[in-house]
Amino acid sequence: MKKILSLMIILALVLSLAACGNNDEASGTMEIKEDGKITIWAWDPNFNIAIMEEAKARFADMYPDMEIEIVDYAKGDLEQKLHTNLASGVTTGLPDIVLIEDYNAQMYLQSYPGSFTDLTGKVPHGDFVDYKTELMTLNSKIYGVPFDSGVAGFYYRSDVLSEAGYEAKDLENITWDDYLEIAQDVKDKTGTAMLAFDPNDGGLMRIMMQSAGQWYTDAEGNPSLASNKALIEAVRVYREIAGSDWIKPTSGWGEWVGAFNSGETASVITGVWITGSVKAEASQSGMWAVAPVPRLNVEGSKNASNLGGSSWYVLDSSENKGAAIEFLNETYGKDVDFYQKILIDRGAVGSFKPSQTGSAYSEADPFFNGQKVYADFSKWMTEIPAISFGTYTYEADAAIFANMGDVYNGGSIEEALKKSEEQLKSQIQ
Repeated sequence: MKKILSLMIILALVLSLAACGNNDEASGTMEIKEDGKITIWAWDPNFNIAIMEEAKARFADMYPDMEIEIVDYAKGDLEQKLHTNLASGVTTGLPDIVLIEDYNAQMYLQSYPGSFTDLTGKVPHGDFVDYKTELMTLNSKIYGVPFDSGVAGFYYRSDVLSEAGYEAKDLENITWDDYLEIAQDVKDKTGTAMLAFDPNDGGLMRIMMQSAGQWYTDAEGNPSLASNKALIEAVRVYREIAGSDWIKPTSGWGEWVGAFNSGETASVITGVWITGSVKAEASQSGMWAVAPVPRLNVEGSKNASNLGGSSWYVLDSSENKGAAIEFLNETYGKDVDFYQKILIDRGAVGSFKPSQTGSAYSEADPFFNGQKVYADFSKWMTEIPAISFGTYTYEADAAIFANMGDVYNGGSIEEALKKSEEQLKSQIQ
């Protein structure tokens, strides 16, 4: 009896210690080599790299002996290098932390299981907006640390729309059909085109899709184009836009930005990251405002959406995993002042909810005629439908726009999407 009792006590102690160990890991407490090294891969020296340099400087105050190397790659080169290493199983040379575009998150997580560290319970994911944590979740495990939001807005020339008889309240809670009518009215009354439009660019369609809480795949991650009600409606709106006389056709970034900077177009609907480009034309200060994006005529659709955005991931092969997680926690997962600075310096709208109460987010912007634009974007960001982007976003884009010519020429939307779905399935098999 005494032996049995002793064994029970030992077993209880073992289980207790195991539980303590699990709690330590869940709280983010892992071994940190304070004189170790963290290597980070990212792209865009004026945005992601510059922001990471700011995070590095702040972390150095806490861990002065920790070496942090930030490697700047072109986005395509980074993705190719990451794919090559993960596909071959060669972890030598991989970084500790890597930046991944949100549209590609599920592709990496599903294609290379075990390659990224499960951060569930190690990062305060509840402090980030839901749609960002959803896209980095697989089998109920969260693998990333959310970074910037691509929360979308309807930027418009308030002076031009006022000339046509529209006030800010007229642009709230509108559908895309409302927008089409307003655009035609603005063109008829002022002679100004409403939108710069590239008929082969899928950015606006992705905004429409996410506003409806839908994507190019079904709940199981399978391609869903032909019977996708939100996509059918989005393609219809695209056809209406392409066939109108109130657009300025453009091709490429330069022409697109040039159209609204020159005053040739009266609105632009895209992610918040365009703010710097809008404000680049100083002569238009006080002439712009921002409204919520239009929504599709689809049940459950909202006047809130997203375009773009990226997040940080820790490689499971990292030899200094604890330090990598601690670094991300102390900066992106905790430092409210950090988010104020990157908003002011870089125009970066973070997805960390506590940061949105900071002073930088509540300041009136003279360029937007005193509107507190970042406070508005912060509100809209919390309303964005949370969806999974699946693994085939860009492949789906390509398949759809390969058949949009038929739609623009009056062909059946359903037939075009049926062809697109067949092409997509053939490509990914």
